[in-house]
Amino acid sequence: MGSARTEDASSDGVRRAVADFFELDEHDTDVRTEALAGLTTFLTMSYIIVVNPAILAGIEGVKPGILLDGFAPGQVQQMLAIVTILAAATGTFVMAVYANRPFAQVPGMGLNAFFAFTVVGALGVPWQTALAAVVAEGVLFLVLTVTGVRTYVVRAFPEPVKFAVGTGIGLFLAIIGLQAMGVVVDDGTTLVALGDLTNPVALVSVLGLFLTFGLYARGVRGAVVVGILATAVLGWAATAAGLAAPDAGLVTGTRTLSLSVPAVGAFDLLVPATGTTATYDISPLAGAFTAGLAGVDVPTFLLVVFMLFFVDFFNTAGAVTGVSQVAGFLNEDGNLPEVEKPLFADAVATTVGGMLGTSTVTTYIESASGVEAGGRTGLTALFVTLFLLVAVVFVPVVSLIPVYASHIAVVVVGVLMLQNVADIRWDDLSHVVPAGLTIVVMPFTYSIAYGIAAGIVSYPLVKLAAGERGDVRTGHWALALAFVAYFLVATGGVLGA
Repeated sequence: MGSARTEDASSDGVRRAVADFFELDEHDTDVRTEALAGLTTFLTMSYIIVVNPAILAGIEGVKPGILLDGFAPGQVQQMLAIVTILAAATGTFVMAVYANRPFAQVPGMGLNAFFAFTVVGALGVPWQTALAAVVAEGVLFLVLTVTGVRTYVVRAFPEPVKFAVGTGIGLFLAIIGLQAMGVVVDDGTTLVALGDLTNPVALVSVLGLFLTFGLYARGVRGAVVVGILATAVLGWAATAAGLAAPDAGLVTGTRTLSLSVPAVGAFDLLVPATGTTATYDISPLAGAFTAGLAGVDVPTFLLVVFMLFFVDFFNTAGAVTGVSQVAGFLNEDGNLPEVEKPLFADAVATTVGGMLGTSTVTTYIESASGVEAGGRTGLTALFVTLFLLVAVVFVPVVSLIPVYASHIAVVVVGVLMLQNVADIRWDDLSHVVPAGLTIVVMPFTYSIAYGIAAGIVSYPLVKLAAGERGDVRTGHWALALAFVAYFLVATGGVLGA
């Protein structure tokens, strides 16, 4: 009896210590809720374990990327899967214990394509040098974060842009998810169109989506996780029962991923959701950035660092602001208190990721799925870290969740984030224009950074035209001019020269 009481007291002491460290009571949450939120975020973002290696790994004569002598592309992808997990776990752990925020960190989509297709492909930069640029960008971020410069820039965002980011990201998430589910497809005339809803993947996805919405509307805890798992099981069952052909994509989740990234254009990449086995020796990748510093072409290197820096900076700022808006973290001015802490975690993650052998790591907008599930503290991020570390052992099992099933959470969260539009002052035209452009441009250009750019550039111009010059600070003009310079570089043929 005495031993049992001692164990109970010890267990209660641990729970109390955890609650105090992560300030669970202050955020009106508990360990169970944070664990469920962590699982939700992990399931939503787990596709990156397969997709990031598929984008970064090169195939001789087929696609640019990381090529290793003596290793087949599949083996390189296996190494990159482990590196992806380790880089994500490092950044997310720092986010958990230092920033105490429920944000996950993983290699960013779009940034990985920019790395492989533009830097290594179009510019012909060796992949080792490209990794060195990622490390340089991360170190630059660390310096700017520690000195407070990065925080100043984020706070210099115009108010309407801050409050529009959440809604813009919501639309961005929705189109990403619907595309993965086969509901939205490419169209040569209208750019996008409704997919064939009789297609097995699309049909199962739609059923799973409405199931998830129904569970969420009824207030079922863990509705998103239940929806993801139920959809995956439904797909497997339909194939096993002979209702769909084995090659329909329900089991593997194979799909064609179409992305538009800065200065790359559209590309199609076959992404299998299964078949990845772990290769734990990552020594050919880890530390390879040091070799990339030898004989580097300085002007090209600085240009690459600048482009990575710019896109990563505003992607991260947008994701942090948007997810924080969903969580209710923003103050009345639209600022996130102690924003330098999550920015620091992001900088550490990018630096470590480049050293290990992956492209830029950033705060993931899919973190909003965990926030919607109730996650409010770094304990959510700590659970994500634990799930990531477990995934190192079970990489093939993790990838059994089909892409279409995991992206149901992306659509659900995207729709729910549209509620943030209520925070915008729609009765003030000088707020409507920058906020509206931020929301519209983000999904249509497939870029958080471009959406933020449209809002930031338009804000001082509209304020000036409205005769409200006093509302515009020097920082607003500086950011606007910086984005104009960025677009001249990004779209003016410099990168493709």
